[in-house]
Amino acid sequence: MFEFDGQVVIVTGSGSPKGIGKTIAKTFAKQKAAVVIADINEDGVQETVDEIKAAGGEAMGAVVNVTAKESVDAMVQAVLEAYGRIDVLINNAGISQKVTVEDMTIEDMRRIFEVNMYGLFLCTQACMKPMRQAKYGRIVNLSSVSGKRGGGVFGGAHYSASKAAVLGFSKNLSREISAEGITINSVCPGLINTEIWKSLPKADADKIIDGIPMGRPGETQEVADTILFLASKEASYITGEEIDVNGGSHMD
Repeated sequence: MFEFDGQVVIVTGSGSPKGIGKTIAKTFAKQKAAVVIADINEDGVQETVDEIKAAGGEAMGAVVNVTAKESVDAMVQAVLEAYGRIDVLINNAGISQKVTVEDMTIEDMRRIFEVNMYGLFLCTQACMKPMRQAKYGRIVNLSSVSGKRGGGVFGGAHYSASKAAVLGFSKNLSREISAEGITINSVCPGLINTEIWKSLPKADADKIIDGIPMGRPGETQEVADTILFLASKEASYITGEEIDVNGGSHMD
């Protein structure tokens, strides 16, 4: 099960040492996929590529600004020139900001939406073309528990709004193109054990943990494994779904 040998997988935001993206990329590499490390952080891109290759995997680096169409189109063209196909897109790139609505500026709102929603849109639109030609594709979008319950973990209202927008976008797109062999699903992580979580003051951390029935943060590998399933051929009849990975902090 979960064979990705010969497949090409793009993971945006996988050059950052602070989030989930690097774990996602390494997980696909272990399944013999050729993984494209796409991030604006050039040093982080190279570091992740080097780590995957050192472990015997196949990886290609792509320094990209997901908010700029020209940059995204150039990345997709480079991937097609290198491998001739794109099978899976994981839209993981995202940013957050802790700020109240009262103190929020329109620039804050734009900045969050530019990465979390508009960047996701640009990457999806660019990768759809080769997927449609191949009549096959898997797109997995990273939303958040904050987009479903309205915050309560990290970020402000603009972050929650952008992650809620991801869910609506994904469902609509699944209606547009799923008949062509392309599935679109979303994953909604809750509190995950990343560097951001580790930096929280203990009092704040304890308060969040109290709201999680499992009594602990999730691990990046637990999110990556969920994404791996949704991107697999075995998940061929799942589309338009949103999968919660949150230890029970939010239940539909």
